[in-house]
Amino acid sequence: MSEIYISTDVETDGPAPGLNSMLSLGAAAFQIGGLMVDTFSINFQQLEGAVPNPVTMKWWSTQPEAWEACRQDQVEPGEAMRRYCAWIKKLSGRPVFVAYPVGFDFTFVYWYLMRFIGKSPFGFSAVDIKSLAFAILDLEYREIGKKTLPSRWKQNVRQHNHVALDDAIEQGQFFCAIMQEARQLRGVTS
Repeated sequence: MSEIYISTDVETDGPAPGLNSMLSLGAAAFQIGGLMVDTFSINFQQLEGAVPNPVTMKWWSTQPEAWEACRQDQVEPGEAMRRYCAWIKKLSGRPVFVAYPVGFDFTFVYWYLMRFIGKSPFGFSAVDIKSLAFAILDLEYREIGKKTLPSRWKQNVRQHNHVALDDAIEQGQFFCAIMQEARQLRGVTS
């Protein structure tokens, strides 16, 4: 079975899962050739006992449209993760988690999966888009950011707006552009 690349973005009220809550999760499933095959989006009720981080909440005050988007139609966290897993299960292919940065988004998603589902449909399969770009670009790792990515990877890419689904699609488009170039560099044509 081929792989399906699930670009996932989360919005949170702080930096640490469990201490803070995931507010929204957006995901876009891509085939390796760049075709987006499906999307998923859900907003979460905050975790009982978790406390919003003051620095994060100050940042959210500068993003009123995104804040409003992630507070609509909130679902209990366990139910939200069951829906996410059901969506992944119906996709054709072995799921691979993709994010920018994977160290943040995967940490939250994995914690919620373990807490509410008891297992992960990804195992530990997670691709960091920044690391993928680092492997191709002649830059130091910390020099790489969305602003320093080559314009050829940014063509027809959505604008980052901190709405989880929009940002997941944006990340997936970056991932596919980078993978296409990586495959060309290796001489892979399909």
